[in-house]
Amino acid sequence: MNVTEAVLSRSSIRSFLNNPVSDDLVRVLLEKSSRAASGGNLQPWKIFVINNSSMKDFLKFQENWTQPEVPAYDIYPPKLKEPYRTSRYELGEQMYELLGIGREDKDARIAQVMRNFRFFGAPCAFFCFVDRQMGPPQWSDLGMFLQTFMLLAKEAGLDTCAQEAWSIKHDSVSEYVKAEDCDILFCGMAIGYRDETAAVNSLKSERRPLQDWAKFL
Repeated sequence: MNVTEAVLSRSSIRSFLNNPVSDDLVRVLLEKSSRAASGGNLQPWKIFVINNSSMKDFLKFQENWTQPEVPAYDIYPPKLKEPYRTSRYELGEQMYELLGIGREDKDARIAQVMRNFRFFGAPCAFFCFVDRQMGPPQWSDLGMFLQTFMLLAKEAGLDTCAQEAWSIKHDSVSEYVKAEDCDILFCGMAIGYRDETAAVNSLKSERRPLQDWAKFL
């Protein structure tokens, strides 16, 4: 698989098979991903992998979560302007349509959102943290590291879903992985093999045309 194929075939998978993922494979992918661009070579990512027995343990640990938590950061700006608001809205509507969930079915929509916290059934995942002293440039480095991992995962036959939703469970996840107080949970990453029969995995998000966001001067 070349880079173009990996980019065009990668998507956020929201239904996984229970097929196991090798720790050794994840280790290789993480080591390769560490070659992602990093300003000043800070390499600000801190990764905690859960797989096999630790995945089962973590999902059981979740059963004790009853209290709401303060999100580590705002996933989206509070007053999202156009065209970003429409892009987000349309993606959500496309996904719920594929799932056969109507706009008025609030319970089903909430249930789908909560599947984030089961990694959509993926057998393997990791959490990505960053030190609180880091600023926007280093958070950008996290994005490049995560994208590199997702493309390498495609090359290896795996699928992924980057999940910023986990930021609302910063305290609980930090407790489980024993993260340092100075660290912020940026996201989770579900890792596994896509369920080809799941309608939600056919979702292909639209991209705005080049002329809307790029100018050649």
